Amino acid sequence: MATIELTSDKFDQTVTGNDIVLVDFWASWCGPCRTFAPTFEKASEAHADVVFAKVDTEAEQSLAAAANIRSIPTLMVFKKGNLVYNEAGALPPAALEDLISQARALDIEQADFNGGEQAAEKPAE
Repeated sequence: MATIELTSDKFDQTVTGNDIVLVDFWASWCGPCRTFAPTFEKASEAHADVVFAKVDTEAEQSLAAAANIRSIPTLMVFKKGNLVYNEAGALPPAALEDLISQARALDIEQADFNGGEQAAEKPAE
């Protein structure tokens, strides 16, 4: 599955209506965002069961603000509507693959979201 452009009117529906959703917050002027884009796109083609979405922070400023985006690129991972990963920075391909594996393996019913900890660990780079 190729990446999809995500807007504020489709955000909640996309995040809650799919098992695993990766959201890349980016901007066209951001060098690290442009560097990460091919890695994100290639992963989207390899994982048809995962939704890969991109939010253009320039076009969707209210969505970026609501998501508390302070630095780009920022990658968020949702599993069954729950935010399980939220980190700024471009990941190398192996780290992105590791993150996807962690998201798949995560038992969301057993995850502890009350302690404020991420359910997925920051992948090794």
